[in-house]
Amino acid sequence: MRVFKFGGASVKDARGVKNVINVLQKVGNTNILIVVSAMGKTTNALETIVDHYLNQSEELKNSIDFIKKYHIEILSNLFENKQHPIFGKINSLIHDMETTLKRNKSTRYDYVYDQIVCYGELIATRIVSAYLAEVGYKNHWLDARDVIKTNDIYRDAAVDWKITQQKIDKAIDKNGLIVTQGFIASDDNNFTTTLGREGSDYTAGIFAYCTNATSVTIWKDVPGVLNGDPRVFENTKLLSQISYEEAIELAFYGASVIHPKTLQPLQRKEIPLYVKSFLNPENEGTSVKKGQRLVPQLPCYIVKKNQILLSLASLDFSFIVEDNISEIFSLFHAYQLKVDLIQNSAISFSVCLDDKFDRFAQLLKHLKPKFNVSYEKNVSLFTIRHFDKNSILSLEQNQDILLKQSTKETYQMVVKQ
Repeated sequence: MRVFKFGGASVKDARGVKNVINVLQKVGNTNILIVVSAMGKTTNALETIVDHYLNQSEELKNSIDFIKKYHIEILSNLFENKQHPIFGKINSLIHDMETTLKRNKSTRYDYVYDQIVCYGELIATRIVSAYLAEVGYKNHWLDARDVIKTNDIYRDAAVDWKITQQKIDKAIDKNGLIVTQGFIASDDNNFTTTLGREGSDYTAGIFAYCTNATSVTIWKDVPGVLNGDPRVFENTKLLSQISYEEAIELAFYGASVIHPKTLQPLQRKEIPLYVKSFLNPENEGTSVKKGQRLVPQLPCYIVKKNQILLSLASLDFSFIVEDNISEIFSLFHAYQLKVDLIQNSAISFSVCLDDKFDRFAQLLKHLKPKFNVSYEKNVSLFTIRHFDKNSILSLEQNQDILLKQSTKETYQMVVKQ
């Protein structure tokens, strides 16, 4: 079995859905499990619904209507028969989402988020599955929540691999064509959980691991893994091959092409990963495998924006030692703040943080009684893997640098945005 993952950009409209057929025609359509993300910017629109619901906004109905109109327009461009059952299925899913909101009693943002945002993937996969069947590709639609089981840490759930393996073994026919959702799963009580933003790549890795897939292919709107985001860096080049280790390093530092968790299950079973263009599916793209060197050998540029640079110093000028650092990291874990850079001296400790759950203010309440605290919000963290002198000089030009450091292979700097 091969696992294909199509992101939101690749199925953002009717033309994108039709292009899935084009890909299958050129690279094969048997023994394939297709993981599909929410269409276009649907996840953002569903997040708006969650905000309007929890804030009791009068705009809630309009935000739901937007979701409905967007998907019905795609359906209308795919299916000439307006009485096709898929129209009723999508209307039923949107009605189910509205019912979920009406019945909900919780005010916990993370819980409500997962119960609502999942409809993006559910709707997208119903549409893709129906269109595949319409043009002659018999397939099985699978609800990923029935087989991928997690804990109840909403918005960032951890997979229960033992139970997930058992359920996938029972549910999947490796000889067919299967369509399922990225990003979503469920806990022991069958409430929906999500695997973290951009978690659809991770879903592909989970299915590949549990089915012993021969490969995973992530279909993107770029030719493969580039040595920098072309929206940020000029003259980017395609990396034709990289190792698992290098891909994990790039993902850790924030490269957006591959989700950080995706590579771990693939590496354990040495399942190759390919990143290819859904516009040119026959091109080679990028291969990620065990032990292969970086080709071509180039500096790789990464930027993470909207970070926080936090600096702590002891109140009595005593050393920042293991006990202090242990306590600080326990708080980072408790408030789900990701640490992207660390720098410390005898009496100070600085970190660059990613506050994706908006909990930095709560963290400060715990830190201020024990440390001298200073911080700078809205900073950018730049990273260069395999840097050279010229790459550093070009990156530092005209930047207001707050902190920088380097190791043998990696250079990082924090700058004001």
